[in-house]
Amino acid sequence: MKELSLNILDVAENSVKAGASLTQILLTEQDGMLKLEIVDDGCGMSEDVVRSVVDPFYTTRTTRKVGMGIPLLKLACEQTGGSLGIVSTTQEADPVAHGTHVTATFDMNHIDFTPLGDVSASILTLIQGHPDTDFLFRHIMDDRVVELDTRELREVLEDVPLNSYDVMQWIEGNLQEQYGELSEDDGHDGEE
Repeated sequence: MKELSLNILDVAENSVKAGASLTQILLTEQDGMLKLEIVDDGCGMSEDVVRSVVDPFYTTRTTRKVGMGIPLLKLACEQTGGSLGIVSTTQEADPVAHGTHVTATFDMNHIDFTPLGDVSASILTLIQGHPDTDFLFRHIMDDRVVELDTRELREVLEDVPLNSYDVMQWIEGNLQEQYGELSEDDGHDGEE
């Protein structure tokens, strides 16, 4: 994949398909390293499945015979000297604390580092496509923290769907503002 934001979208989609009610997408940039964590409370995977998901010829999908998301993410990590780890607990093994935790690390200064890309667009796509699922997004950088928690939005919006046009526009503007992408001339003052 040309951008890590597409890997994030792919892995988070898998979390939703696994029945997650909450998927956390956590990015931390520190000392030239990027740590990506995707944590969900979905049905989890057995140890055998966890070992298999890094194989591009393994997939649970029926529409194609190969699964490239995790193997491509693993390749993107390793080509920078980073690593990929997956820890998962099935719902059968632990009815309360089940789910999957994917951790990927990257050396951002390595010549083969895949650009992060448009993470905001990936978050918007997830919310629009899965308005009944909650997402916590947090991107920690040296100079700022960008954060969006759909659980907080639900409390304020009550019965308004997250994927309604006005809400999606607000989320997009809010993320852009947090990333510092909006200028004073954009007329967006951060208020609803």
